[in-house]
Amino acid sequence: MASSILISSKFSPFHFPSPKSSLFLPSPTSLHFPSSNPPHFPSFPSKSLPKAKSLLISSSLAPTPPTPLRRPLYIPNHIPDPNYVRIFDTTLRDGEQSPGATLTSKEKLDIARQLAKLGVDIIEAGFPAASKDDFEAVTAIAKEVGNAEDEDGYVPVVCGLSRCNENDIKAAWEAVKYAKRPRIHTFIATSGIHLEYKLRKSKEEVLDIARSMVRFARSLGCNDVEFSPEDAGRSDREFLYEILGEVIKAGATTLNIPDTVGITMPSEFGQLIADIKANTPGIENVIISTHCQNDLGLSTANTLAGACAGARQVEVTINGIGERAGNASLEEVVMAIKCRGEHVLGGLYTGINTQHIVMSSKMVEDYTGLHIQPHKAIVGANAFAHESGIHQDGMLKHKGTYEIISPEDIGLERSNEAGIVLGKLSGRHALKDRLKELGYELDDEQLGNIFWRFKAVAEQKKRVIDADLIALVSDEVFQPEVVWKLHDLQVTCGTLGLSTATVKLIGADGEEHVACSVGTGPVDSAYKAIDLITKEPVTLLEYSMNAVTEGIDAIATTRVLIRAEKSRISTNILTGEIVQRTFSGNGAGMDIVVSSVKAYIGALNKMLGFKEQYQTKTSIERTPVSA
Repeated sequence: MASSILISSKFSPFHFPSPKSSLFLPSPTSLHFPSSNPPHFPSFPSKSLPKAKSLLISSSLAPTPPTPLRRPLYIPNHIPDPNYVRIFDTTLRDGEQSPGATLTSKEKLDIARQLAKLGVDIIEAGFPAASKDDFEAVTAIAKEVGNAEDEDGYVPVVCGLSRCNENDIKAAWEAVKYAKRPRIHTFIATSGIHLEYKLRKSKEEVLDIARSMVRFARSLGCNDVEFSPEDAGRSDREFLYEILGEVIKAGATTLNIPDTVGITMPSEFGQLIADIKANTPGIENVIISTHCQNDLGLSTANTLAGACAGARQVEVTINGIGERAGNASLEEVVMAIKCRGEHVLGGLYTGINTQHIVMSSKMVEDYTGLHIQPHKAIVGANAFAHESGIHQDGMLKHKGTYEIISPEDIGLERSNEAGIVLGKLSGRHALKDRLKELGYELDDEQLGNIFWRFKAVAEQKKRVIDADLIALVSDEVFQPEVVWKLHDLQVTCGTLGLSTATVKLIGADGEEHVACSVGTGPVDSAYKAIDLITKEPVTLLEYSMNAVTEGIDAIATTRVLIRAEKSRISTNILTGEIVQRTFSGNGAGMDIVVSSVKAYIGALNKMLGFKEQYQTKTSIERTPVSA
């Protein structure tokens, strides 16, 4: 007989107690609506337990994922299946605003391809008016990923962000118009503090700007326009209802409600969505969206509260990266809906192929250089690790005792359960098959490079496990375009004299360059030798190293963060903050010095790639937030 879990209804995070609320949730099993305002989305099961103080749920049901449902036809302002939740990924826009998360155009395109494999409904590819590089990256994504329709007819919407002014909106449309499903996302602040101190405009002026700019976006030929009232969580409710109603009349198809500073509690944010749904004229003709920042660690909870209250689009990022404390995490929101959508969230579901989550997470981690904390939900290194003896005993008897999610569901296979053991006698075919099982589909050149690296590791290790393979792929595939490449390295160090390093690099023109230097240690001397060759003085801001596996023969992964000494100072076009661009690099190898050098060269290559882009690009005129 299945055991049971007792869950008290008073702890529901989606309880909106206001008596004026149009949406009242006394427990996670019932929804009640006033008859004057029937919902156009499905409620939880209407059968309630008025006298019960607790709800009994069979633990045999809790971990069971819902039956996969077909993704409904895409219509900008309507979802045929009211249980379906659109996933709007903003990793390439909001996520890139994380300090140190600089991405090249190639990396953005790679991530966009992976997001399409993941199955996100909308890719916010960037902010085209911010720079020529951003414009070109969004255009490239729109042309390739935005037209790559699969056999089921799925193709992601490609979205460009813009402020509420004509120049921004024109730039966004020129970049995304090549996609099969283009979208313009325009925004303007609506809270009192933003109106007074940032915009210095009245409510009437902002209302007129929002209305006219949404109308302008539609006039360009874009039939999919999203509008965001920035800082909606702190905005006056009546003004919020008014401006949202006006942009609906002007042609907006999605209304995104952002908790820009992450200040709301789940009950507050759910109530905000419910009140907007009840009081905004024309709301039945658009999709309500959420965008929750994580300043108080509540972004995922707030996002789910918004979905329970009627939002049918959620804006998220891979690994939860983003401005300040980040955004709602795609993997957390998606897996929460997958695990609890059928039994607790009223049948909500998404179109995400969750088996691509680990690959997507790893790619974003390596490209941005933002490491995931080990205890991060879903994708952290410890998410499926069990050290406690009691937990291990339970896991050995039945995995459901301590795991509500199967690691295989997110594309992670436990290495001790794999049927094939890779070693020095393994061939290219076995390696290719294992990499494919891990989610890596490599071309012949990439596979060839990985194979010889794998052989070198296998000569020194009896058994090569998945973690080793992932580190090798990251070191070979997830790298910026090559300007400098390491050819040879020799170091001498110890207690008897100064550490010395000789480095040979190959430039983009194929010429070899050699330099020697001394330093306080082998890494310092190697870095100084590289500086002599590249003649690009930089400041090393961060240096970290981790062993991929246990044992003295483990592969080491290194991450560095650098900034050019004569760095380009710029202004964040969204926040107005003065920023100096930084660049991260990653390296892997069984020799810790080699790993360190590869990471440093990777960061330099990324920096030099950006430097070349800025030298050739034309300046983009900054425009005020006005009509």
